[in-house]
Amino acid sequence: MSRIQELPDDFDESVNLKDASQETSIEELYNQHISAAGPEQNQASSKSFEEIVQDMSKTPLFMNTLDEAADDGENILLEAIKALQHEGTKAEVAEGFKERGNEMVAEKKWGDAKEFYTKGIAVLADKSEDKWDKAEDQNAEDNKRSLLNEQLYVNRARCHLELKNYRSTTLDCAAALRINPSNIKAYYRSASALFALDKVLDALDVASRGHKLDPNNTALKKLLDQIRARMKVKETQDRRRLMELRRKREENKMLGTVLKARNVVVRGSRQAPNLEDATIRLSPDPLSPTSLLEFPVMLLYPMHNQTDMIKAWAEKDAITHHLSYILPLPWDTKNEYKQSSIDCYMDTSSGGLLKVGKKLTLLEALSNGKTEIVDGLVRIYVVPTSLASQWIEEVKKKKGK
Repeated sequence: MSRIQELPDDFDESVNLKDASQETSIEELYNQHISAAGPEQNQASSKSFEEIVQDMSKTPLFMNTLDEAADDGENILLEAIKALQHEGTKAEVAEGFKERGNEMVAEKKWGDAKEFYTKGIAVLADKSEDKWDKAEDQNAEDNKRSLLNEQLYVNRARCHLELKNYRSTTLDCAAALRINPSNIKAYYRSASALFALDKVLDALDVASRGHKLDPNNTALKKLLDQIRARMKVKETQDRRRLMELRRKREENKMLGTVLKARNVVVRGSRQAPNLEDATIRLSPDPLSPTSLLEFPVMLLYPMHNQTDMIKAWAEKDAITHHLSYILPLPWDTKNEYKQSSIDCYMDTSSGGLLKVGKKLTLLEALSNGKTEIVDGLVRIYVVPTSLASQWIEEVKKKKGK
């Protein structure tokens, strides 16, 4: 993140935000915005996202964050700051801490400055009044406390921002804006923190609010331009991602339709294996019902605890076709695995085994109404004919049949 540009002190704080209800979150608005595509989109969806945000009816910013913001160190007991205690009213003591904090800021000692501001906030948050001198004019004292509280929060927010404590920055800005909804520094620092976190939607919202209050503020305008540029990139990325998700859903829907039409039963289990890129798919066009199905197939040799994996077995390929280049097996020292001396079996949906002819295509073996595919993987057991009876008995014992 580039170095934070400081705001001038002569900003206009005379404008107040209007109170209204905000029923739709900014994330919901954004999702609606990027989802709109094509000639059927309405007038609202054709606007830029920033225009949509600016059209919203808004509540004063951060009005739901008071409880969260009020628990970040300001309830420190005065006993912890006795060494820095000054005589005077509560406002005068708090102002002393603010001035010391400002001195630390001038030296770029952000951590020390933050502590002084925190202690000033703690003084103002203390419920007791008898620890400080009584003010001659209580109304003036109360007004001064409110102004100091706002200044302490927004100053501490700058320290958090420089220290890259971005969440704390937004919380302190929230507290300042509760006191004065027109504090431009709070908008700027909060938007800067959100931008640093790449929370572009929120950063755009906050910066836009501040820009409305002070359109001529150079630092805020520069930040808003940076956010807009990032927002443009984000919109492009998110639209592409959304299109990919939509296409994937369409492909899955078409795949399910084709599997059902070809009478292929598929189900999942609680312990699905990681097949990586090996999936059931339609090829060459995953959106065409006339495309061929391709299946990941595992050939299992249970009598020797060996396997072979074929990632894309076309539905029209016969079992014998793939066996022709797989056999003979390099570990078959007894030469038991030959096309003429092996049998093939598949699991049935009822939990049994079904012997399948080697000349059958894979689709024929899968569409007989008895076999099924579990977890997207076709399993074919290859067993020497001489050992088939022994293996079947072993399987029955394991299944308790």
